[in-house]
Amino acid sequence: MAPMGIRLSPLGVAVFCLLGLGVLYHLYSGFLAGRFSLFGLGGEPGGGAAGPAAAADGGTVDLREMLAVSVLAAVRGGDEVRRVRESNVLHEKSKGKTREGAEDKMTSGDVLSNRKMFYLLKTAFPSVQINTEEHVDAADQEVILWDHKIPEDILKEVTTPKEVPAESVTVWIDPLDATQEYTEDLRKYVTTMVCVAVNGKPMLGVIHKPFSEYTDPDGMLMLEEYQLLSIAWAMVDGGSNVKARSSYNEKTPRIVVSRSHSGMVKQVALQTFGNQTTIIPAGGAGYKVLALLDVPDKSQEKADLYIHVTYIKKWDICAGNAILKALGGHMTTLSGEEISYTGSDGIEGGLLASIRMNHQALVRKLPDLEKTGHK
Repeated sequence: MAPMGIRLSPLGVAVFCLLGLGVLYHLYSGFLAGRFSLFGLGGEPGGGAAGPAAAADGGTVDLREMLAVSVLAAVRGGDEVRRVRESNVLHEKSKGKTREGAEDKMTSGDVLSNRKMFYLLKTAFPSVQINTEEHVDAADQEVILWDHKIPEDILKEVTTPKEVPAESVTVWIDPLDATQEYTEDLRKYVTTMVCVAVNGKPMLGVIHKPFSEYTDPDGMLMLEEYQLLSIAWAMVDGGSNVKARSSYNEKTPRIVVSRSHSGMVKQVALQTFGNQTTIIPAGGAGYKVLALLDVPDKSQEKADLYIHVTYIKKWDICAGNAILKALGGHMTTLSGEEISYTGSDGIEGGLLASIRMNHQALVRKLPDLEKTGHK
């Protein structure tokens, strides 16, 4: 008589198989998740922070390429700023109050410019830290590709690549400087700016004026030529497309100051340099730095010094600092300290900017703001 066999029902086989699959799932799910995370498939960039692909090793980046992309980003952002302003539909709103009690305004121009500038730079250089004035909404993420073309004016000045570790780089974006003036339709003050700092030191800066005015009586300027005229860029130990003026008045200087965040700057300037000093109220930190330089824009006012005595954000000043430094100028706190472009996004110590002057002698002439109560 044959031995009795054990017979399993189809239901039992199915249950057994499901249990086996469950065990396999738990064994491999952690492994697979780790594998996918290595390829950067998760996460979204947040406002003012690096995007999802900031790898641990980072590799290196070429500052010459970063300059080319920064110029393009400033132009693309400027296009959005100009388009929104000309549509006259700004969607203006307040982000709150500044420390001086003024409205901290934001418009569609700020938001759309920020989106173009941030994602162009982030797509080209995914492993660098990018700090920007406006929040980056992950829902608005877009891929904006760079064609890897470096403009001839950059190649002429910066003849070789300049590699630096990606982890040492911090990018500062101001997608629309002088928003207050932008809402008042005071267009000459408006700029878009990009700065690249290496180990906290400003190394390259780009300032673009989307509403520049040039003398072109024959109407012969091509769009590319017009854009070149509207951009000031410089790289420390690399070159620039802008230069200092031939002379500056150190004894009775023309001083450019903020028209909306002035604090006691006028009193400080007059106390330091005398009643013959000319004070020029102006909007936008980018505009104020350009006031110290030789630029072709006929609407640009000229100044010998730039003084600011209240709190200011680093994305407002980093590009100008880099340009001045590249040209042999200086931008420091009012006490003469160099500004580090890492860590916090603002500085408390005011600023003094000069070029072709004895900067430390100017610092010594300024009153101690803590003691005089001007701060």
